Amino acid sequence: MAAGDSFYIATPIFYVNDVPHIGHAYTEVAADVLARWHRQSGDDTWLLTGTDEHGQKILRTAVANDTTPQAWADKLVEEAWLPLLETINIRNDDFIRTTDKRHEEAVTIFLKKLYDDGYIYSGEYEGYYCVGCEEYKQLDDLMETETGDYAGQLVCKIHSRPIEVLKEKNYFFRMSDFQQRLLDLYEERPDFIQPESVRNEILQFVKQGLSDLSISRSSFDWGIKIPWDDSHVLYVWFDALLNYITAIGYGVDDEEFQRRWPATQLVGKDIARFHAVIWPAMLMAAGLQPPKQVFGHGWLLVGGEKMSKSKLTGIAPSQITDTFGVDAFRYYFMSAIHFGQDGSFSWEDLAARYQSELANGFGNLASRVIAMVNRYYDGVVPAPGAYTADDLAVQAITKSAAETADASIQKLAVHEAIAAIWTIVDELNGYITIQEPWVLAKKDETRERLGTVLYTATEGLRALAVLLSPVIPDATAKLWTALGASAGLGDLTDQVIVDAGHWGQLPVGSRLGSLEALFPRIEPSEVAG
Repeated sequence: MAAGDSFYIATPIFYVNDVPHIGHAYTEVAADVLARWHRQSGDDTWLLTGTDEHGQKILRTAVANDTTPQAWADKLVEEAWLPLLETINIRNDDFIRTTDKRHEEAVTIFLKKLYDDGYIYSGEYEGYYCVGCEEYKQLDDLMETETGDYAGQLVCKIHSRPIEVLKEKNYFFRMSDFQQRLLDLYEERPDFIQPESVRNEILQFVKQGLSDLSISRSSFDWGIKIPWDDSHVLYVWFDALLNYITAIGYGVDDEEFQRRWPATQLVGKDIARFHAVIWPAMLMAAGLQPPKQVFGHGWLLVGGEKMSKSKLTGIAPSQITDTFGVDAFRYYFMSAIHFGQDGSFSWEDLAARYQSELANGFGNLASRVIAMVNRYYDGVVPAPGAYTADDLAVQAITKSAAETADASIQKLAVHEAIAAIWTIVDELNGYITIQEPWVLAKKDETRERLGTVLYTATEGLRALAVLLSPVIPDATAKLWTALGASAGLGDLTDQVIVDAGHWGQLPVGSRLGSLEALFPRIEPSEVAG
């Protein structure tokens, strides 16, 4: 992307039938890291997240808790979903709720257009319905259980709960009209659906033929009313998908809409079909562009199974952040898991990576360098002398790492970006071990060399602070302050991240401060699991 381009990124909106777990937080952090990187690249960036509050699942949850669906949604949003964003330090630009008046009004505008243009018609439908997925299922989406509470029943493969057979008079969206246009889209834009495994699955699904989509329900009333027939409410997925455009002014503020759309959409792979098939077909019917990209990331696995509230395998983000801190949470899930593939979470792996990579690798590096400049130069960044091959190697690796990281971000490979940046951490740790500044400090004749070594180390930390700020914003802000960089360079978040690898930006004479341990030691007894 060229600096100044529009970058609109959206997470899926999450059901408010229960509290969030680290699977939800994983998606939020990935979107936030990408948004922060693009902001610091000078792009016109917008990050949207929110909650999905209509549908049968929410209605049943509210009834089970002896309240109304609106009251239940309000409670969960205020007590769980908004606090989640603070817990994991998400810098979102907007938070959309499908019960917002702005959303419901724009959805009505969209529906009327499709109805007036002949893309919606009435008919009858009978099929297998999973309330957990809020979706009609085909037989190959189901399995018959042999044991347990549901022995002998057909259950959803995702939720392991019995399906229901529904027969209703519904309104239908002519999705079958868009089969070829969707296939053309996938062919013309191979990166529209990523990763490749998800793209291949979607391609095969669409090639098998598309049926028209039932988009209304009359058996319950918790949802947006169909504007020409208030005995029906809109199918929850048709409602929810529209949030990506209702939040940016569709039907109300055309200038804002044109500024933002289309979006990069991060979703779990299990809902990629909704976003890569139904959603672009809806947009095509309305004469709008499809999303820029749909990226279906993998699942977080616990004990080999997808994290799930219904299966009681959900882990609250605060269980991790209360012990390891927010930055460690963000770093671990963005670096330890190949973004786009399934990844297994374990407390042991988290604790090991925290100690080796954050505490010993990055944190100790920062503390040692700051302490040596404070000790040997009274806290003032020294001027470098002539650079040697060792110094130039640090500069080359820093430049290469910054370029590789940016290229990785452009293809949504966050884990690859962090791995590239971490080559600077490893290089600087090795450089300091070889150069032995504590030995150089003992002799007057090596004083100039000491200045070069410590300038190289502090300038390397400057680059690391900028490059890692989208991932670990709290720790890098502390490092930036300790480097005294604000006086000469301005705020950390104002640094142009794509220029981070350009050498020599930290002004000579900058006055350093003290630096507390960025990632303090954690005793084994403090770790859960």
